[in-house]
Amino acid sequence: MSSTTAQSGLARARKGLAPGGPGGGSLNLNRKSKLSAQATKTFFWLLLPSVILLVLIHGYPLFQAGVQATHDGNLIQTGDFVGIQNFQQVLSSPAFWKAAQFTLLFTIVGVFGSWAVGLGLALLLRTKIPAGGTFKVLLLLPWVVPIVVSSTAWNWLVATPDSLIPSIFRGLGLGTPLFLADPTLAAVTVMIFKVWVSFPFMMMMTSAALASVDDTVYEAASMDGASRFQQFTQITLPLIARSTYISWILMTIFCVNDFPTIYLLTGGGPVDATTSLVVLAYRTVFQDFATGPGVAIAFLMTITLVVVSVILYRQIRKSSVE
Repeated sequence: MSSTTAQSGLARARKGLAPGGPGGGSLNLNRKSKLSAQATKTFFWLLLPSVILLVLIHGYPLFQAGVQATHDGNLIQTGDFVGIQNFQQVLSSPAFWKAAQFTLLFTIVGVFGSWAVGLGLALLLRTKIPAGGTFKVLLLLPWVVPIVVSSTAWNWLVATPDSLIPSIFRGLGLGTPLFLADPTLAAVTVMIFKVWVSFPFMMMMTSAALASVDDTVYEAASMDGASRFQQFTQITLPLIARSTYISWILMTIFCVNDFPTIYLLTGGGPVDATTSLVVLAYRTVFQDFATGPGVAIAFLMTITLVVVSVILYRQIRKSSVE
């Protein structure tokens, strides 16, 4: 065999095994499919222990809660099976609907109020203000400080007629508002307090989303004559939409399940004006010792949160920017 023939045969063999050569594509596809199957199997076995642990941790309590919600018992005894009677009792109770109304209002103000404040501060910090890093650390304090400390500070500010803020109102000739004794003022105070302790979370979520937006997009929009407001509505909000919906889902869950913010500040009063569903569930189970109705309230809250989360999650999937 001549050297020319050998070289041409070697070239044909290399060409056949090359990625673009005959047989090369199928060989690479087979290799990739094997690697993908192996990676999927590895991922499954790595994930399996965590799934089993989560099922054991959450599955048993959820099963027990379902048993208690369908029985007429207390914290000591399960009681007799009553089916959906506890749910019917809860849904026919005026106290439940009053608590649901406050929970809805509390959640709306908590989510969108904290988001609006967080968005405004995130945009402000994006403008390279002096000592922006120090300012951001200070703005995180309401979120970092334990809720017990924050609620104690707010009680010191507004709880009694001689507290600081009522004294300021009285000094300005505006009377002496009883922020935690008047039902309407108490509800407003609790909502403002929720916005206060929650806006740093929204600010950090929005700041992270804004950091991924390229400045050249705004430069191009400015060259095309877009105003600041148009840039905000047509560029900023669409580009951070995914992060916004995620933060709304998380904050909705935080607000609906928020027990310490309300209970430490007002205890659900006055005259149940600030009693949310989670506070009502706590009172029903641990003060009235009616486990069935209390757990039924918790189940209804969970179902509502799942529905809201699914709706917002679908919006996340629709908000992809091409």
